[in-house]
Amino acid sequence: MNLSMEEAIRIEDRWYVLATHSRHGDPTRVLKHGETFGLFDGYGDIPRVGVDEHGIYHRGTRFLSHYELRINGQKPTLLNSSVKQDNSQLHCDLTTPDLHEDPSEGPNESARLAVLKGTVHLARSRLLWDAACHERLEIENYGEQPVALRLTLEFAADYADIFEVRGYQRERRGQDLQPELSAARVRLGYRGLDGVVRRTDLEWSPAPQTVASDHVAYALVLAPRGKAGIEVTVTCDPDAGERTPMDFAKALLCTEATLRSVHARSATVETTNQQFNHWLYRSSADLTMLTSGNPEGPYPYAGVPWYSTPFGRDGILTAMEYLWADPSVARGVLAFLARTQADRVIPERDAEPGKIVHEMRKGELADLGEIPFGCYYGTIDSTPLFVALAGAYYQRTGDLEFVRRLWPHVERALAWMREYGDVDGDGFLEYQRKSAEGLANQGWKDSEDAVFHADGALADGPIALAEVQGYAYLAKMRASRLAQALGAAEHAHALRREAGELRERFERAFWSEELGTYVIALDGGKQPCAVRSSNAGQVLWSGIASPERAVRAARTLFSPESFSGWGVRTIAEGEARYNPMSYHNGSIWPHDNALIALGLARYGMKDKTTAILTALFEASLFMDLHRLPELWCGFARRPSEGPTLYPVACSPQAWASASVFYVLQACLGLSFHPEAPRIRFTHPILPAWMQRVQIANLRVGDAAVDLDFERHEHDVGVNVVGKSGSIDVSVVL
Repeated sequence: MNLSMEEAIRIEDRWYVLATHSRHGDPTRVLKHGETFGLFDGYGDIPRVGVDEHGIYHRGTRFLSHYELRINGQKPTLLNSSVKQDNSQLHCDLTTPDLHEDPSEGPNESARLAVLKGTVHLARSRLLWDAACHERLEIENYGEQPVALRLTLEFAADYADIFEVRGYQRERRGQDLQPELSAARVRLGYRGLDGVVRRTDLEWSPAPQTVASDHVAYALVLAPRGKAGIEVTVTCDPDAGERTPMDFAKALLCTEATLRSVHARSATVETTNQQFNHWLYRSSADLTMLTSGNPEGPYPYAGVPWYSTPFGRDGILTAMEYLWADPSVARGVLAFLARTQADRVIPERDAEPGKIVHEMRKGELADLGEIPFGCYYGTIDSTPLFVALAGAYYQRTGDLEFVRRLWPHVERALAWMREYGDVDGDGFLEYQRKSAEGLANQGWKDSEDAVFHADGALADGPIALAEVQGYAYLAKMRASRLAQALGAAEHAHALRREAGELRERFERAFWSEELGTYVIALDGGKQPCAVRSSNAGQVLWSGIASPERAVRAARTLFSPESFSGWGVRTIAEGEARYNPMSYHNGSIWPHDNALIALGLARYGMKDKTTAILTALFEASLFMDLHRLPELWCGFARRPSEGPTLYPVACSPQAWASASVFYVLQACLGLSFHPEAPRIRFTHPILPAWMQRVQIANLRVGDAAVDLDFERHEHDVGVNVVGKSGSIDVSVVL
C-alpha cells in the first residue's frame, strides 16, 4: 500500500480509514437511498474547497465532487438548513446578499446596488431515490421592484474511490471522458483501470440559457412577488439497469410510500420527554435510511460516509438491538449473511468454510484488488454472533419455517467455530490473520493497538478476546434452543454441554482478582492481557459471567476510571494505552454501552442500566439533529459542556442509531415467548426524567398490542391499552 504519511492518522489498523479533515463544527447534511448517499454542506452545496468528503457517492465511488449554487457570481446567504425528521428530504432556505451591478457595464465608476440583501428567497429541496439525486429550487422575489438575476450551478465529478477520499494514494488512475453536452443535460464520465465506465448525468428543467462542461446558467427576471422554479436531477450510472424516469414529485411519492410501509411493520415509541422522543425519531429514521433500497434486502449499511456497505458484525448487532421493534431487519441480515457465508479457504480474504463475512466493498480499488475488502472475512466474532442472532430471531418471532431453512448455515457456522475458530485447540475462539493486508486485530476493537498487556506491550497472536468467548457461549446456548425446536434433542443437549464447559474454562482463564474484572484477552502464549476495558461489559451481555463476578465487573465498569459521565470508556483511564481521543483505547461507543446496559439488566443491576440510558440521552442533547455518532471522545464529563466529538466518526452509524432501542428494552425487561404467544416485562424501570412510555404496534406473529408504562415511586405500571389477535402480556415486578 502507498500512503501519504502526512495525511495518515494512526487511529486504527484499518489503514484505509484515514482522514485529513475533521467534520467537527461543519453542518454536514446526509441523505441516503440504497447504494447512493450524499454529503452536503449547510447551503446544500458540495463545495470545491473545505471538507473533502462532501459529494454524491454510488457503489463506493464519488460521482459528483463539486456542486455549488451562485447568484450573480456570489454565494447566497444561509438562513436555515435541516434534514427532515424522517430523513426524506434536505431543505435549505437561502437569500440574496447585497448584489451590485458590475461597474464595467455602466457609466459609474463604482458599482450600484442592484438587489438589496434579503429581497429574494431561494428554497432548495433535495432527496435521493434509485441512484439519483433530485432537487427542486424555488426562487421568489419579495421586493417591490423587478430583479434580474444570473443563477449559476457549478459542478464536477472526480470519480474518487471512497478509500481515496480518505487519503489512500494511488500511483495511477483511470481516464476522464470527454463531457457530453446537450440543451438540458451534461454527461460526465470516467473509465477506471478496472475497465468499468462510470457516468454521471446532470439534467435541468427548464433548460438553462448556458450549458458548459462545468456549469450551467439561468438568466432570470422576476417581477415583484414573482417566482421561478428549476428542477435538477443527478443520476449515477444512468445506463445501468432499467430505471423509471421520474421528476422530484414522483421520487418524493416513492420515498413517502417506503416510509409508510416501514412504519406499518415496526413498533413505535412515544414518551412524555420530548427531547428523548427527538432522539428516538431520529434513530428510527436513520435505521430506515441506512436500510431502505439496499440490494441486499433489508440489511442496514454500517454507516455514512465511510462504511456505507454491508458489514457482518455491524449488521448483526444492529439487528439485535432493533429486533424487538422490527424483526424484519434481523431476518434480512440473516438471509444475506447466509447467502454470503464462506464455502472454502481463501487466505488472502481470511475466508474459511462456514465463516460469516466481515465487509463487502464495491468500487474501482476493490475491483482491482488494490484493497482486500471487496469480500473480506477477517473477523472472529461475526460467525458466533450470526448464530446468536438466529436464536434471538426465533425467540422473538417463533418463525420456525425460516429457521429451518437457515439451520444448515447455523450448523456450518458452529463447525467453523470448532474447526477453524479455535486455532490452537484450547476450546477458545482465537484469531490470527492469514491475509498480509488484512486486519491484525479482528474483534470489534480492530485498531492495531487495541489489544495490549498491562505494560502497554501489544499482544501477539493468536488472540482470544474475552467478549468473543461470551459470544461463543451465547451462540451455543441459542443454537441449542434452535436444535430443540427442530427436534434434534441430542444435538441440543450436546450444545448446552459445550456451552457449560466453555463457561468453566472462561472463568478460570479470564477472571483477574487483582483488577476485579475480566481481562481483555489472552495472547498467543495464554498470558492474560490484564487491562480494564469495556469488553468485560459485553461479557455480561452474553451471560457467560458468574453472578458474583458480574457484580464485581459492573463495579469496575462504573468506577470513575471507566465511566466518564457520558458512558463507559472502551479502556479505563490509567491503563498504559489509555487515550480519550483514540478510536478504541478510551473513547465511548453508544452500541458498546447498549450491550453493556443489557448485560447489567441480565444480572439485575437495573440502576446501572438506567445510568447508561441517562448518559446516552444527555449526550444526544448536544448532537446535531439529536443523532448519536459512531463514537465520541472519552474525556470526563464537565459541567455545562457536551461530549467532545471524535473528528471522523460516522454519523449516522447503524448500531449507534439502534442503541436507544436496546437500552430501553433493557430498562423495561422486555422479552418474547412466541410459543404462547406472550410478551413479558421483568422488573421494568424508568429513569426519573421519564414519567411515561407508550409502545404501539408491538407485534408477535399475527397479534399486536399497544402498551402504556407509567413510572411510580417504587415500580412501573404496565397497561394494555389496545390489542388485536391472541397474545398475553405478563409483568414480573
